[in-house]
Amino acid sequence: MSSQIGRFLYFLGCGLLFLTMSASAQQTESNPAAGVSYDSQGRPRNNSNAVKKDSLQHRDRFADSITIYYRYYDSTRNRTLDSSINDFTTRFPQPYWYINMGNLGSAAKSLLFSPTMKPGWDEGLHQFDVYDYTVEDTRFFKTTRPFTELAYLLGNKSEQLVNILHTQNKKSGFNFSFEYRFSNAPGMLSTQNASDNNARFTSHYQTPNKRYELFFVFLSNKNATSENGGLKNVKGLDSLALNDPYELGTRLGGAGSLVRDPFNTTVNTGNIYKNNTILIRHQYDFGQKDSLVLNDSVTLKLFYARFRLQHTLSIKSDSYSFSDNATDSASYKDYFNYSIRAGDTVRFKDAWSNITNEFSVISFPEKKNQSQFLKVGIALQNLKGTFADTSSQNFHNVFALGEYRNRTRNQNWDIEANGQLYLNGMNAGDYALLISLKRELSRKLGFLQLGLQNVNRTPSFIFNPLTNFPVINKQNFNKENIVRAFAIYENPFQHFKLSGEYFLMSNYSYFDSFFVAKQNAPLFNLLHLSVEKKFKLNRYFNWYTELHLQETTTDAPVHVPLLLTRNRIAFEGNFYKNLFLSTGIELRYYSNYKADNYSPFTGQFFLQDSYTTSNRPDINLFFHFRIKSFKSFVRLENINTLNLSGAKKYNLVSEQYPSQGLWFRFGIWWNFIN
Repeated sequence: MSSQIGRFLYFLGCGLLFLTMSASAQQTESNPAAGVSYDSQGRPRNNSNAVKKDSLQHRDRFADSITIYYRYYDSTRNRTLDSSINDFTTRFPQPYWYINMGNLGSAAKSLLFSPTMKPGWDEGLHQFDVYDYTVEDTRFFKTTRPFTELAYLLGNKSEQLVNILHTQNKKSGFNFSFEYRFSNAPGMLSTQNASDNNARFTSHYQTPNKRYELFFVFLSNKNATSENGGLKNVKGLDSLALNDPYELGTRLGGAGSLVRDPFNTTVNTGNIYKNNTILIRHQYDFGQKDSLVLNDSVTLKLFYARFRLQHTLSIKSDSYSFSDNATDSASYKDYFNYSIRAGDTVRFKDAWSNITNEFSVISFPEKKNQSQFLKVGIALQNLKGTFADTSSQNFHNVFALGEYRNRTRNQNWDIEANGQLYLNGMNAGDYALLISLKRELSRKLGFLQLGLQNVNRTPSFIFNPLTNFPVINKQNFNKENIVRAFAIYENPFQHFKLSGEYFLMSNYSYFDSFFVAKQNAPLFNLLHLSVEKKFKLNRYFNWYTELHLQETTTDAPVHVPLLLTRNRIAFEGNFYKNLFLSTGIELRYYSNYKADNYSPFTGQFFLQDSYTTSNRPDINLFFHFRIKSFKSFVRLENINTLNLSGAKKYNLVSEQYPSQGLWFRFGIWWNFIN
């Protein structure tokens, strides 16, 4: 592992050195002016009424305004920062449709059906994915002034969340940004500590002549989670001597092996997952030069790409391990039917290195619409798996890719079609196809989107006989095939959204106990419908509602709640010029269903038929406000757990796992323009 870390540091150092040299060597271009605005394609356009000043190099240093926008990786659409305060989950790592095993950072699962829809290699351990930074959600910024956002959230039981974002442009063509997030949640049970460390560094450089671009991403995620295996006796929640679940015994973890310490991230019994990614994408464009005259002294240089050569290098390192240094052989036998000798240490581990080189050519049919392009390419992926630190094996994949996008200049159509086909190697025969058509009906009627997706994929590596994780019946299962048809109607004018998706699946791979893997060959289907709507009750009161309905074929190896809904009634408005307020009540409810159990040994949520949930709705009170660049979120969550007698009534997310009780959170998010 040390050699992998050394390689990562080497490539990171080379990337940073190259970026530094590029930024230092670039020449000053014609100054963009404050009179330049940008259209939906990111192209500059002249605003004759604006003051003609340099927006990046010579801006008034005493000004308190900023122009900042960003694009997601592999996107051409400009976006602005979200300053809203009515939905706390936009600031929180876990969205409302997820449940976790009792505390932030623990294994989490979506209540909405979401199968893996990617071909190729996949380890199959996804219970911590919701907390990670990814390449897909990476943002590349452009800003007229250095921008910093600091966030800190404090909750019960020493729960804390720290978030830092900083971005700035050194020159108009060179930006870098840094993000860091740390969360630690000791939880309310013994052996229930979880901490996450996430870091991301990005930079984007474009030469003054607009022909060459470089994108650099470095990601690092670490999830360290103590696992307790659930309570030994769930009924003990109804007769707590100290009204604190910490006193109850758990199935894993020795007594007294954990103390509630916000700075203690030691995992004696549990999972530690790490992944690091270095991504470098660079491209050279052939096209036509142009210019935009802003005034007598300022001319903005333009360049319209017509043909592009692109290379993307991705270097990844992944490590997944479960260990138990405080084993109890009787508990393993009684609760998990797994035999170990007294005093044995349990440890399972898979580690991977993954290097992918992708070469592509891109054509732009219309020079003034960079959101219309055709891309074809080929990629070589080299994989090395190391199992239990004792054996290793090399694999490879060769796959072709193609993509067509067209977001028309009048914004009426947004078309996307892409595909991947694995030609040779470990995952030969895997493929993915997607086509999506989006049309603006009118400004008042909104948008309609239709799409179809088909994925044929090798089951995740957790089902492979080579994995070191304790899976019974692991074998080379047949390829999974998933078809997803979807439709979305969105009307921003009416604050309304209606969507539906229909899945058809065959050879679906799953677990039905702590260690047993299975595959369901027959075809089955699942339908998911959802609606979102904002109702304006009066001048200051708004009602936000979200409703999901899910139905699947009888005897399908998938259990999901029929109904999931979230409703917020908020008193909102702008008071005293700079005060923006949103306060009210929030309710989340999902209908009773046979909730999946969780295996900490294999990291899988598995099918069970013996237990059905019977939960109260989750009810939260919130008080959110914003004053200029300062935002505060004050929340009292899970008041549904309170009884008039003083005892608490806990909801169960699975048969042996209670959710959090009454929980208080206080958080601040503060922006700074430097």
